[in-house]
Amino acid sequence: MASILFFLFWAGLFLLMMRFGCGAHVMGHGHDHGNGRSDRPTAPSNATGHWAVPDTDVDPVCRMTIETAKAKSAVYEGHAYHFCSQDCRAKFEAEPKKYLTPIETSSKT
Repeated sequence: MASILFFLFWAGLFLLMMRFGCGAHVMGHGHDHGNGRSDRPTAPSNATGHWAVPDTDVDPVCRMTIETAKAKSAVYEGHAYHFCSQDCRAKFEAEPKKYLTPIETSSKT
């Protein structure tokens, strides 16, 4: 009986920490403490409030509009970029600042 209580105690503590403690950040719950503001930049979201990938995006290298579901992607400075081909992605990864205009850089942050 004591071993069951021991495991229940630790399982309950683990669940509390995952929901409200450090695990909340990993699970995407965040900690805005009810003040109604977030220090994170805004991003497109779906009805549940989670970040949603747009249906289309513009390739920063060749400026072609592409469907994100079929696109190659890369992450630079915490932001996802979509590409029409492996070649465009390789060019971007070699010199990302060359392909980002100042407007894109400031709007993505």
